[in-house]
Amino acid sequence: MNSKGNHNDEMKNSLSSDHESRVTIQGVEIALGFPDEFAFQWIGQKDVLDQLLAAWLVIDESDIPLNPRLIGKPGVGKTTLAYAAAKKLNKPVYIFQCTMDTRPEDLLITPVIDSSGGIRYVASALVTAMIRGAVCILDEANRMSEKSWASLAPLLDTRRYIESIVAGLKVRAHPDFRICVTMNDDASTYEIPEYIHSRLQPQIYLDFPEAEEERRILRENLPFVDEHIMNYVVNFLQRAHAKNENYTIRDGINIARYAAKRIKSLEGNMINPDNLLREAISMTLGEEALGHVI
Repeated sequence: MNSKGNHNDEMKNSLSSDHESRVTIQGVEIALGFPDEFAFQWIGQKDVLDQLLAAWLVIDESDIPLNPRLIGKPGVGKTTLAYAAAKKLNKPVYIFQCTMDTRPEDLLITPVIDSSGGIRYVASALVTAMIRGAVCILDEANRMSEKSWASLAPLLDTRRYIESIVAGLKVRAHPDFRICVTMNDDASTYEIPEYIHSRLQPQIYLDFPEAEEERRILRENLPFVDEHIMNYVVNFLQRAHAKNENYTIRDGINIARYAAKRIKSLEGNMINPDNLLREAISMTLGEEALGHVI
């Protein structure tokens, strides 16, 4: 029997489900989380979506999926891309938001006190995805410390398991489990340890979208906003990108949304919409952003 078959048998023998949101592994009951559901759609570059899907592909019984990392400035759509790729594979998605305070037990299995005063164990989004054969997105993963990364080392190589010290369990990933991490390209992050860095491949870089893509993204998110606001915001963002400013489509959506609200609230008055758009940019990003307005 091949190694994949052995792995499947081991999963069947060690894991039995007695409720939709609970599993028993090696005699220990663990509560599972629920998937994240959003109306995300990927409107950006098709090539990065294809690159991510290729990284998750398994092409032989002895093959395993890769653990890609999506890199780019905040707000360029890294999480949206990962979510869209998972949905293209018809897989549930579990998002774990990483922070500087994330501990290994937060990433894996956390003990909590139940109503009777006893201890029960709760699986993180990551471990839930491992058990259910779903996709986990570790969002803003380079905000975590090395101690937390170390707990993931065996999951990110050919071993494909985690070891929970608090629950005394070793949990193997379902063969259908997939993972990717998003990393912001900014200064407020930790340096990733080299032994983890080499496990997070390939690196997929997301750049600022072109003008037409930004217009499509704005239209998808704000179908109720008129064309003048759209064009104004896209032109502002494109000028900012050319100066290497960190303003993103997320900022553009907030500017357009607020400007549309201000214009609506003053409906019937003699107003110049461009003045309200300038106001929206200033209130969203600060006075310095007005340097990119014509």
